[in-house]
Amino acid sequence: MAVSFEGSRLPAWKSKGRQLAKVAIVASALVAGQAAALAPEHETRRLMLATEEAVTAENWGEASEYLNRLQLLDANKPVDYHYYRGQVMLQSSHFNEAQAALEAYVTKAGAEGSHYQNALKLITGIERARKDKAQAPQTGEEARVAVIEPAGGNRVASLRRLYLADSDREALVLHLNSLLGVAGWRTDQTVVRLDRPADIEYRLSSGGDAISIQEIRRNNSGGATRKTAQIPVFGINPQVEWGCEQAVATCWVYDPRDGSRLIQLSPNRGQAEEIAQTLGKLIRNLQAPPSS
Repeated sequence: MAVSFEGSRLPAWKSKGRQLAKVAIVASALVAGQAAALAPEHETRRLMLATEEAVTAENWGEASEYLNRLQLLDANKPVDYHYYRGQVMLQSSHFNEAQAALEAYVTKAGAEGSHYQNALKLITGIERARKDKAQAPQTGEEARVAVIEPAGGNRVASLRRLYLADSDREALVLHLNSLLGVAGWRTDQTVVRLDRPADIEYRLSSGGDAISIQEIRRNNSGGATRKTAQIPVFGINPQVEWGCEQAVATCWVYDPRDGSRLIQLSPNRGQAEEIAQTLGKLIRNLQAPPSS
């Protein structure tokens, strides 16, 4: 017995097999369509459950994939999203991102958050990791670089010509203060007027074997408080770290002594990077022995 199928004559069992295959394909498509058609709030819940399971099992790559998909969803993220993101970033040694996410969790969840205590411990662990990294002994190669090229080569020579400075050190200090003058932190970042001082700004000077950084904080009434920190340059790593946190619209330059926050800047990555690099060059300059 044979049946007609699209103009051809096939054995009945083959015809039935093709029909079953078509049914399976259609069913698969329907299932996939239902999964893809989940409303954003349900998909968010699903991915959060998957993230929690991956983090519990310490499958960090899988957890990172779920978090990336969550980030793309147009839906409000549960507060635990920040906690899990902090853990995943910490596993990748992305300390800046990890701390920003964990601080966001603590701020949003408060002391009643189910992960509140552990989030605080993780933030403390990040500070310790930064401190250990900052205090790590320099290799011989790094020490030679600080002596052979303490001023940063042609870049610093250009700065000397630009600022009409008498020395590399003077040029670096002038350039740092110029950068800090336009990178001050403001409460309102929507309208930035350079003719008005920032809410938080800094002035830097150097002398002997130390760098002096003055922080100026202005209040709503027009008053200002000033605080000065001295940073001895010997025994610290001239590779100055920096990072930006979108959640608080802030970039930071970290203290090369212990990795703590040192300078609070506007959320401009380019400015923060150049300030950190120039500060590192100044540290190298001060660390280098006087030329004979």
